[in-house]
Amino acid sequence: MKEFYKQLLENNKKWVETSLAKDPNYFADLAKGQQPPLLWIGCSDSRVPANEIVGAKPGEVFVHRNIANMVVHSDMNMLSVLDYAVNVLKIKHIIVCGHYGCGGVKAAMGNQSVGIIDNWLRHIKDEYRLHDKYLNSIEDEDARFNAFVEINAKEQVYNLAKTSIVQGAWKSGQDLMLHGWVYGLNSGFVTDLNVTISSNSELDQVYQFNNL
Repeated sequence: MKEFYKQLLENNKKWVETSLAKDPNYFADLAKGQQPPLLWIGCSDSRVPANEIVGAKPGEVFVHRNIANMVVHSDMNMLSVLDYAVNVLKIKHIIVCGHYGCGGVKAAMGNQSVGIIDNWLRHIKDEYRLHDKYLNSIEDEDARFNAFVEINAKEQVYNLAKTSIVQGAWKSGQDLMLHGWVYGLNSGFVTDLNVTISSNSELDQVYQFNNL
């Protein structure tokens, strides 16, 4: 255990040395501030590294991660990240990226209690209820699982659009586009789910704020 910890520190030193060898001002420039064009909302799964997937450098992606890449309207952590990204950093794009093989989505499809996370998974179970006819029509279990991963990512894009933060940005004329992706662990490729939202006119009227 101690050796693993020591190796982490050694890895950091090597990374610093390599970075400075490529650019002596690398860290000095990073310290001046950030102006990333993208907010990434992804899963906490260690196999889904946001920057590496899109080939981005440090400073180019603002990141929020949680179990199953959820956008929950009572989650102050997510809302705080979203507010800072939209209203301070003025990001242009938000990507919600799920991934095939997501353990959180898989657990939400079952009936076993897995601890305190049950309360978080409830939000995903609610989505299954909304799409149960379609999902239950898929006989192959793996195909049903993959379909639900995609549905979950799409639903989170719509949840983003429903927030007063995002709608306020649109109302003020800010350029902001929301996208849904799914990442393939076994391929490295992302699938664009073709759900891109850039105004609240694309939402059901009941979700539209008219007084922002």
